[in-house]
Amino acid sequence: MQDPNAVFQSCFYVGNTFNAILYGAELMLYFASTSIILGNKDARNARSFRLFLYLSTGLLLMITIYVAVQAIFGQEMWIVHADYPGGSAAYLSDHSAIWYQTLGSVASIVLNLLSDGLLLYRCYIVWEDWRPLVLPLILYLGTAALGVMTCVFTGLPDSNFFVGRAAQVALAYSSVVIGLNATLSLLICGRLLWHAREVERTLGRRVARKYTGAVALVVEAALPYTMFGIAYVATLGAESPTSILFLSIYVMFTCLSPQMLILRIVMGRGFTKSNATITVPTVHIATSLQENTHFTGELT
Repeated sequence: MQDPNAVFQSCFYVGNTFNAILYGAELMLYFASTSIILGNKDARNARSFRLFLYLSTGLLLMITIYVAVQAIFGQEMWIVHADYPGGSAAYLSDHSAIWYQTLGSVASIVLNLLSDGLLLYRCYIVWEDWRPLVLPLILYLGTAALGVMTCVFTGLPDSNFFVGRAAQVALAYSSVVIGLNATLSLLICGRLLWHAREVERTLGRRVARKYTGAVALVVEAALPYTMFGIAYVATLGAESPTSILFLSIYVMFTCLSPQMLILRIVMGRGFTKSNATITVPTVHIATSLQENTHFTGELT
């Protein structure tokens, strides 16, 4: 049977590699979004674009902290302290609660709150009703409370995110977060598919696919964020050493998915309240920011 620590260390290494690759993708998305936002000349979009800029910058800051922490910890464990008594497993057990690891946990939890906040807003946009948001809002408040508990328990001396009481609290937190992600994704996907059918009746299948097709569903509902989250919780609950790999990819998509959504919105391709009112053939569909910037979705 393969050594669980060897599997864990290998997955940690591969996860850090994915972190670096996906961080590069995040930088590209961030600068693409920022260039559009800063180049906006329409005063009607000024307030919402400014908020999107703040949100994008917050996401980038949090994911930068997380990626740096994981890289530093890996360097300390594999290179600086390569001769640590007991090997990498002992070093992980003895130093998993070090202060910068706790900082990384805080960054990932803040990242979750920012991303889920955006998904809550998008869910309200596609439904135009607050009632479907009652359960997600309760779960959102629960994630905030459990997130604080996770930071406290994983930051205690001699605690380990993957073992003992800290792992139980982390599993509870992650389960509620993924439950929230899945609920919001299902609500958004369901509403978009329903809307696609309505649009198809008046404007045809081509227009319906443009706004509620596969790409729209993946981006609007943040499906990669949800799917990798489910994989992470499943492996964490099973106490699999591969959970660290899925954690790394999940946290990266906690940043990438909302950033892709923001880019889609500022490009004028996001689903908005104006799209939701399409019932007659005289509707104007924005195909780019330059053609019709008022479809970019004002934050209210």
